[in-house]
Amino acid sequence: MHSAMIFRILGLLLMLFSISLLPPIGVSLIYGDEATGAFIDSLLFNFFLGFACWLPVRRARQELRTRDGFVITVLFWGVLTLVGAMPLMISEHPGLSLADAIFESASGWTTTGSTVISGLDSLPPSILFYRQQLQWFGGMGLVVLAVAILPMLGIGGMQLYRAETPGPMKDSKLTPRIAETAKSLWYIYLALTVTCTAAFWVAGMNFFDAIGHAFATISTGGLSTHDASFAYFNSPVIEAIAIVFMILGSMNFALHFFALRHASLRHYLHDPEFKLMLWLILIATVLCTFILVRSSVYEPLTALRYSIFQVVSVMTTTGFGVADFSIWPLFLPVLVLFLGFSSGCAGSTVGGIKLIRVILVFKQGSREIKRLIHPNGVFPIKVGGKAVDSRVSQAVWGFVSVYVLVYIALMMVLMASGLDMVTAFSAVAATLNNIGPGLGDVAANFGAVNDVAKWTLSFAMLLGRLEIFTILVLLSPTFWRQ
Repeated sequence: MHSAMIFRILGLLLMLFSISLLPPIGVSLIYGDEATGAFIDSLLFNFFLGFACWLPVRRARQELRTRDGFVITVLFWGVLTLVGAMPLMISEHPGLSLADAIFESASGWTTTGSTVISGLDSLPPSILFYRQQLQWFGGMGLVVLAVAILPMLGIGGMQLYRAETPGPMKDSKLTPRIAETAKSLWYIYLALTVTCTAAFWVAGMNFFDAIGHAFATISTGGLSTHDASFAYFNSPVIEAIAIVFMILGSMNFALHFFALRHASLRHYLHDPEFKLMLWLILIATVLCTFILVRSSVYEPLTALRYSIFQVVSVMTTTGFGVADFSIWPLFLPVLVLFLGFSSGCAGSTVGGIKLIRVILVFKQGSREIKRLIHPNGVFPIKVGGKAVDSRVSQAVWGFVSVYVLVYIALMMVLMASGLDMVTAFSAVAATLNNIGPGLGDVAANFGAVNDVAKWTLSFAMLLGRLEIFTILVLLSPTFWRQ
């Protein structure tokens, strides 16, 4: 392992993060709030910490390999979660405790959208902007992670995309193509953000809310500048814009890449994940609307409006709200929450299992049934007309199996800390899948849960965001053997 290069990258990362604190400082100065000092202190601390890591190894020039990729990826989100909590702790408002600040920072960086803060409307504008910015930067990193890095690391079947995305093709080392890929993907990400901001602004949001909610929408983060989230605006037009951009943010960014490169929508129309996502949104929306109308909860048009927004919001693991779906009748709260398990497409900013894995598990199950009937038959698994390598199928089975075990273990820890079953179940679902809202005591926010639960859920967010294996592999003794 090339520790000198890892420290060099870590130092550069911290110095870059310190520069990202300049916009919140600017917002603080414009609005004249009291958080200026907290951001300046955080900027100086992170810059000099990064400089201290970078200076001794600044001349290191070594070729990074796959093993280094695991360490750098975990450090990226782990360290940024820690340092990102600093302004939230030392600012007088909100003045969070260590556990709360880490939770809020992890929620932003992993684009989960869960929060421990209430009274958002009275917070300093710079703190609100900072929370939104955390999601946006986290989403930018996630796009590159999902499209360029995880396929190369072979995490949970994501190597399926190695030959289909603009990322690196080799297994053994991180190539300069990651930088090229990142540049192209970030241009797309930035263009979507600017377009979304303009659309929100024209639809009636003020500019501050427009850019903040665009950050959260494109990153599928879900944190808002208001306690009521999108219900604050009470605008069907604004909600429709959010639905469109939540779907765009939850699509494989390689599809956006190819669409721009070839000036064609063909890749969208032939992508099995995208088609499945649209079908699930349609079916779930119709079902929710029917039950809400039948139960006389809302008028038909209102039921349709709220249903499609909440279905898209949770399925894309964004987590915005226009209605409290946790109090909807019958099985609807659990149905909506379960949509976040499958989530959107791989290669996007969404969390959850990803639809491609759902497709592969279904096809594998179907194949096993056929094998029972025809033991000597050969039934290849195909996605998009192409046969899937057996290693990918095994990786998907492994991922889903470990996912279930991790889910159960985290839920048990939460119940042992004092949470009831519904709250524990939904809290893990909300954080491990990076959805945001839950049920029970975490339907509104996570401020009421104990510190043990907050630390556990912060870890769950990182586990879910880094596809579980990326962190678990570092806990394996095999990884550290030469």
